[in-house]
Amino acid sequence: MDNYSEIMQAIKKYSRIIIHRHQRPDPDAIGSQVGLAEILRASFPYKEIFVVGKDIPEFDWIGEMDEIDIQLYDDALVIITDTANAPRIDDRRFNMGDKLIKIDHHPDDEPYGDVSWVDDQASSCSEMIYRFYQHFAKQLKLPVKAANALFAGIVGDTGRFMYPATTPQTMLVAGALMAAGADAAAVCRREDAITLPLAKLSAFVYQEMQITDHNIAYVTLDKETLSKLHLSEAETSAVVPLPGKVASVVAWVIFVQQEDGHYRVRLRSKGPAINGVAKNHRGGGHPMASGAKAVDNAEKKQIINELDEVASQMD
Repeated sequence: MDNYSEIMQAIKKYSRIIIHRHQRPDPDAIGSQVGLAEILRASFPYKEIFVVGKDIPEFDWIGEMDEIDIQLYDDALVIITDTANAPRIDDRRFNMGDKLIKIDHHPDDEPYGDVSWVDDQASSCSEMIYRFYQHFAKQLKLPVKAANALFAGIVGDTGRFMYPATTPQTMLVAGALMAAGADAAAVCRREDAITLPLAKLSAFVYQEMQITDHNIAYVTLDKETLSKLHLSEAETSAVVPLPGKVASVVAWVIFVQQEDGHYRVRLRSKGPAINGVAKNHRGGGHPMASGAKAVDNAEKKQIINELDEVASQMD
């Protein structure tokens, strides 16, 4: 039985479905989670469909989370979207259901679940959810709210269709979502908009950014800077693409200091694969977009040097 059929069989079997995604969500995590939920709610109105995890106010325009009691996991189907490994799943009750399904587009380095559908060539998990809908278009409905959520996820994970993960299939899916009612202009404006504090942080990134001999850009966002601008660590995701706008930069890393003094490491690339560097530092992800951790300035320097070495091999 293929993944599509196995997942649909489970969806039809269970009267209660609870959908999770990863911690510190981005538009694709929320978009794929909410998009799938809205498809299932429209298609199976007699079923109970919930989305769970920490509610993120800046993504409420995509969809809000449900608060549910633990008893609802009894005899429930649990689906996890856009989450590579179990430790990153938001809401630790995910393993209390009757059956667990993983739908993801990251490299499958840490498999989990009773059913696993992983396509690491897909631009986003939202694109995968649309393909699932498309496969069963005669049985499923695609409401406008689902189309908007999935379009938001695709836009987020492709960097407005500028990242290498964007394929002809991605553009066909985006067009189909627009035909289904997704407001492309509104979604793109919403994802591109920033607050005044984020505008000031953007200026800080460009002012403080350093570039190595092999065109690796790097910058640190410390606790003092974020506190001064009244920004949370989660809000820094808006400035992650900025170094890549510099024509000469081939890859970049942003170090975001956490409350304990350690650093969350965000890595991006226009060409050289950087997920190997991420794996060296308790992280992982896509070849062009990964995350890792650094405990101190020494490890930060090590990451920069490793990225520079990777970039030097392209010269």
